[in-house]
Order: sequence, then C-alpha cells, then structure tokens
Amino acid sequence: MSTHKPPRAYLTNVFQCRCPRCREGKLFKNGVSANISKNNEMNELCPVCGQPTEIEVGFYYGTGYVSYMLAVMVSGATFVAWWLFIGFSFTDNRFAWWIGINAVILILLQPWLMRLSRSLWMSWFVRYDPTWRDNMPRDYERIVPGQMNNW
Repeated sequence: MSTHKPPRAYLTNVFQCRCPRCREGKLFKNGVSANISKNNEMNELCPVCGQPTEIEVGFYYGTGYVSYMLAVMVSGATFVAWWLFIGFSFTDNRFAWWIGINAVILILLQPWLMRLSRSLWMSWFVRYDPTWRDNMPRDYERIVPGQMNNW
C-alpha cells in the first residue's frame, strides 16, 4: 500500500497559496497580515521542491491586473447580493451605502487579494510536475540577483 497522497486540486492550491510545481510548499513566509511588507514576503525558493518564486525581475508586475480582476469580481458579487437582498433606489441612499460598504470590504480583503493574485499569477507560468521529486526545477536564465527588489 502506497503512502503517497494525491496532489491538491488546482483551485485549492491557489487559494492556499502553495507552490504550483509541487503543490506542497508555502509561497509566503508569513500568514495574511495587514502589514503589507510582511504580507507579501515570499520564500525565495519553495521550501519543498526548490522552485524559485521570482522567475524573472519584475515578474509580479502583472499581478496588478489580476488583483484588479479579483476586486471587480468581489464588487460584482456584493452588487448582486445587495440588489437581491436590499435593492437599489434613486429615492434614498441605498446605492451610496452599497458603495461605502463595498469599499470597506475591498480594503479589508486587500491583503488576501494581493496574495491570491500572486498565487494565481505564478500558477499560470509554473505547471504542476507530478515527478517533481525526481526532477530539479527549471533553471530560469532571466534571474539577475543584483536587480531583484530594485524598484
């Protein structure tokens, strides 16, 4: 009988911010925090399989678009929920209340959305490797240590 456990599903892996290559190692050093510098502090390499988390200089610039997409999705969900349960009217302030509450929700979710967007972004560029134990991670030629975190 094998003690090998099946890999996490793709979405489970992304929401738990795990390495997309082995689906076991954690991408971030710390838990979700309101302190943005601690919140986005990532392991340089996956602690399990050794996959580099920064594939090239400026790799995570694209996460701004992903974070924006997630914020639009959250806003759309709160809009639909507000519309179904409370409704909208131009004769009172219900729309203004939705805007305010939606803004507070987005501010509170921002640390988690930032991490989720990084996890999603990395999962689009690094594929799951079922034989990761036998293979070393790919050597990324565009990593320039002197230029990392140079913004």
